[in-house]
This record gives sequence, structure tokens and C-alpha cells, in this order.
Amino acid sequence: MRKISFAEISTFIVNRIFNWRFWIAGLTKKSKVAKKVIDKLLFENDEIVVVPNTINVNKKIESAGSEFLPTDVIKEVIKRTPDIVIMNTCLCRTSNDCKDYPHDIGCIFLGPTSKKIPRAICHEATVEEALAQVDQADAAGLSHIIGRNKIDTVWMNVRPGKGLLTICHCCPCCCLWKVYPNLDNEISDKLEKLDGIEVRLHKDNCKKCRKCLEACMFDAISMKDGKIHIDADNCKGCGLCVNACKFNAITIDYTDKTINNVINRIDNLFEKEL
Repeated sequence: MRKISFAEISTFIVNRIFNWRFWIAGLTKKSKVAKKVIDKLLFENDEIVVVPNTINVNKKIESAGSEFLPTDVIKEVIKRTPDIVIMNTCLCRTSNDCKDYPHDIGCIFLGPTSKKIPRAICHEATVEEALAQVDQADAAGLSHIIGRNKIDTVWMNVRPGKGLLTICHCCPCCCLWKVYPNLDNEISDKLEKLDGIEVRLHKDNCKKCRKCLEACMFDAISMKDGKIHIDADNCKGCGLCVNACKFNAITIDYTDKTINNVINRIDNLFEKEL
């Protein structure tokens, strides 16, 4: 009889309590003690960057004299990492029984700690396979989050966290980080917009269909006085609103001036040899 791994038990539990995540996140605003405990257990030393969907970028982004796209940040980090595993399914979408986005595009994990993830829930991958998955996620309309995320070491029971980097492919309906508005600012600030990204609203094109409000995971878009408004402070540049808008009322601009700095920063978030 095959031994059931800790990660498989965690997956079972997460599937059943997934929709409690908003309530749990909300405790960080209501109680200083809860905030301290939740931060320590799930978010300690996190540093996470949101990367927009490249399909959106190909259609609507403007770059001054460069063909470098934001998802190339992810691809460059993947190319530098020999240890790669890909989850067999997306835990968030399977837990939420997502009807709109594929369940089989799971997270990519990089680094030596990834070797400890039970193969019952993931498989080893080559650089080429990981790069292809990023493209597949783009084609499916998903945005990306890359960085050090302690919660992954907790539910999979793998250590050390400094040897693991997570690449998530996020949909607007199921992503764990939809809890962003519910979190205390000291925790939510660990999730950052990619340097050089700016989301723009073109009011003359807006038809007030409200699709962008439904797509935004970060409460950055609202309707005020009958007009769409984008809060630049809350916006993380994921590009999901651009995907949702069919009238070119929202576009993304970016500059590649800081691309190398971003790649090196992310690359330095984890240790490749432990």
C-alpha cells in the first residue's frame, strides 16, 4: 500500500477549507495577535512580484525600442535554474472547481527544495517544459506571480524556504491572492507590481460594461460617479482587466529599463545550492 504524503493530506484539507481564505485573511485586520500569527506562519519573508499576461502585452503594450516582454523575466529565471518541478494541477482552481480556466496548469517550483516535493502531486520538468508552460498559461489568459511564498513550504511541508521559488499562473476567479484586499497592509505590501508596468484607462473607449471590475483581484478598479476609476496604488499590473476589456479601454505600458535589475533581484530571492 502506497504511503500517503503530507502534501496529499494538505491538498485534501485545502480543497475543503479553500473558501475560508477570505475570513482568515480578514483576521489580520481585526486582531494584532492574529495578524502576527498568520504573518509568521504563512507570509514571513515573502517577496512576490506580479507579472502580466504576455498575450495582453503582445496586443496592447508599448515598449520604447525593445522586444523584451514582461514574462521574459520569468523565463530568464527559469533558464538559470537546474531544479524544476511542475504541479500536476492548480490547487486553487481545483479547490474552487473553476469552470473558466484549466485545472492542469499548475504552479512551477524552482530550486533545490523542489526536490523534496512529493512526486505524487508534481513531476520533474526540463527548462523547455517550464518555458512551454509559461506560454500555455499566457494562451489561457492567466497572469503570473513569481517569488518566495512561505505558504507553499507550509502546505507541502518542505524546507528550507530559501531554496524554493514559486511561479503561479493566476486566474481572476480562483487565485489565492484574491485575499489581497482582506489582508493587513503590512502583509499585502509583500505583493508588488513589476517595475516598469503601468495600466492605463482610456475613458473615451470605455463602455462601462464593468467586466474589468469583475476581473480585478486587487480592488484597484471601481465605479465612481458613473465612471470607471483605476487606483494606481492598489493596481498590481496583472493585466487581467486588459484581458476582460473588449473595447481597448484599458492598456498596459512598460519600460524595460529595470528588467535586468528585476531578474537579478528575483534570481537572488532563493539559494540554488543548499
